[in-house]
Amino acid sequence: MTLRLDDQESEALRRRAELEGRSMQEVARQAVRDYIERNSKRELLDRVLDQELPQYAEALERLGQ
Repeated sequence: MTLRLDDQESEALRRRAELEGRSMQEVARQAVRDYIERNSKRELLDRVLDQELPQYAEALERLGQ
């Protein structure tokens, strides 16, 4: 895989890596891992809410009154 960054993105990544004492590749790979984990959790929560929330809709409606 090749990741193409524009000049600003590349410079920002270089500065961040330098500040952290890590390589640009390490910082980019961590960013990808964080993105996947964050979005996976969000998708799981959305799926659970879509499946489970409807069965409690009536009770939630009464609590809201």
